[in-house]
Formats: sequence, C-alpha cells, structure tokens
Amino acid sequence: MLPNIALDQLLLLDIETTPATQAFEQLPEDMQGLWLEKIAKTAPVSENGVEAYADRAGIYAEFGRVVCISAGFFSLENNRYHLRLKSFYNDDESLVLNGFLELINKFHIKHPRFLFAGHNIKEFDIPFICRRSVVHQLSLPLPLQLHGFKPWEMPMLDTLHLWRFGDFKNYTSLKLLTAVLGIDTPKDDIDGSMVGKVYWQDKDLERIAAYCQKDVVAVAQLLLRFKRIPLLQEEDIVIVK
Repeated sequence: MLPNIALDQLLLLDIETTPATQAFEQLPEDMQGLWLEKIAKTAPVSENGVEAYADRAGIYAEFGRVVCISAGFFSLENNRYHLRLKSFYNDDESLVLNGFLELINKFHIKHPRFLFAGHNIKEFDIPFICRRSVVHQLSLPLPLQLHGFKPWEMPMLDTLHLWRFGDFKNYTSLKLLTAVLGIDTPKDDIDGSMVGKVYWQDKDLERIAAYCQKDVVAVAQLLLRFKRIPLLQEEDIVIVK
C-alpha cells in the first residue's frame, strides 16, 4: 500500500485545541450570543448551549484556540526509519501558530512537493490552523494556500481517509485504528475531551504537548503499517526541544 508515497516527503502533524476562554461567561457578550446561535444549529435540541461551551467550543475555530502543534518527519538511517518530533506550545496562540508556519516554510524549501500527514487533518487540523492564522493576521505559507484546490489535489495524506478506502459513511478514531492494527494506543494518559480541563484548570501545557506528540507517533506507526514496514522502536524517536 502507498507505493508512491515517500515517507521522508511527509510533514506529520497533530494539534490540540481548547475553548477560547475558560468559561462561557468570559466570552464577550456579542460572542456569547453568536455561540448560542451556532450551537443551536449544530447540536441536538435538548443540549444546553451554555453547558456545551466547555466541551464543544474547542472544535470550532471561531470559538477555540490552538494550544499545541506537534510536527514530525521521517529520516532513513541504516535502512531503518527514524522520527524526529518538535512541538510548539504556549499560552500565546500566535506564537504557537507562527512557530509552526515557519517550520512549514523551511520544510517546503527542502521538500517542495511534500505532503502534510495526520489523522482527520483534512476536516480538522489544517482548516483550524488556517482559520486561526487568519484571525491573528499571520501570513499562510504557500502549502497552506488551499483555495481553488480540487479535493484530490490537496497536499495531504490523511490516515482517516486511507482507512476509509472510499467509504465515507463512518468515522474511525485514531485510538480505534491503532488498536485494530496492533499499535500502542496514544490515548494512555488523556484524550481530546480532557485537553480543555488540563489546560484551563491544571495549567499543564507540558502534559498536553506530550499527548500531542504521541498522536503524531501513532500516525507515523500507521503509515509504516500501511506500507508494511517495521514499526518504530522507542530509540528511533527523537524529540527536538
């Protein structure tokens, strides 16, 4: 599988997001009204819009923020693949985004035809990064200037879509897919639903970054499994500070 995909031409990524504020009441008044309008159109009728804010605001770029982006790339050494990881995390969202955008520019110079790789990045991670970058008036690198692309032209390798094999009826989580394919789960500490609490209540960005990096490693392992290549061992993974 994936005979035409060169692993060293991939930039793997995962993001972690939270609601823009710790509580609904901390939103500006106009944004409170807009949130209630948004959730009324997207949530079940029985759901309380105010109560839903803490759990759901982080999945919408208009009401959420990026607190961590982890990126990884493969290298081949002694006929074995290795993975280097780097994470950008900060309370200042613009610093997180700008650090990652600079990395994209550098990677693009080295690998002009590279692909982004991740799980559900087409529907979530990449659009979220682009939207929040626009909010902060940051310049999008050329690989993220996606307007006008046809769906099959997007420079992305999405493991969710690889597993679908053309079937769009179901969503398969990263946790489920790694379990099915015999890969250690990345969800051994926290999961996405807990990131807001860990950020706003525990103030533990390091823990969030560690979790985010595990998701990138999981995606890397999936790609190796799809290509029927031996999985990474602990010593094959390097975290760049």
